[in-house]
Formats: sequence, structure tokens, C-alpha cells
Amino acid sequence: MPSSTAHVATDAAARYAKQLASHLGRKVAVEDLPGDGYRLAFSAGEGTLTPEADRLVMRATASDAESLATVQDVLGRHLERFGQRRELVVTWQEDAS
Repeated sequence: MPSSTAHVATDAAARYAKQLASHLGRKVAVEDLPGDGYRLAFSAGEGTLTPEADRLVMRATASDAESLATVQDVLGRHLERFGQRRELVVTWQEDAS
């Protein structure tokens, strides 16, 4: 199953994770994870948001590369829009198989 991870530097990771989960939760199922994290179930795949002290770790998984790109786009685009003032940038790295 293809997957990728993005480490987004921010001192407000928990706030961004909550905002993103709340916003996307209007269209997709969201599950709370231990430690202020979230799992989002998209029709194309799954995303997880894990806040850390100095960054937000986002992980995308899907059954194929096209679906993975869709999950990455949705998560990345929305986070960058929410973090526009702080100039947040999402860069995805393919996970090792």
C-alpha cells in the first residue's frame, strides 16, 4: 500500500491538527487518536495527523498512487491555506516500501 509522510514545522501543531480534522470532518469520517492525533477516512485512502512539539506529522496511505496523490492534495492544500499567515509548506516524502 503506497504511503507518504510530511513533517510540517510549526509551534502550533495541535491547533492545526484540530482545525484540519474539524474542517474535513464535515465530509469524511474522523477518529480521535491518543495524544491529540486524528485519523481521517477518505474514499481515496486514509490520513493521520500527529502533532509534535515543533511540527505536525501528516501521513497519507491509499491503495494506489493516484488515490495517494488525492489524499496528499486534500491534506496539504487545506493545511497550507489554514497556515498561510505562518507560511506553512507541506512537502510529502514517499515512505519506504
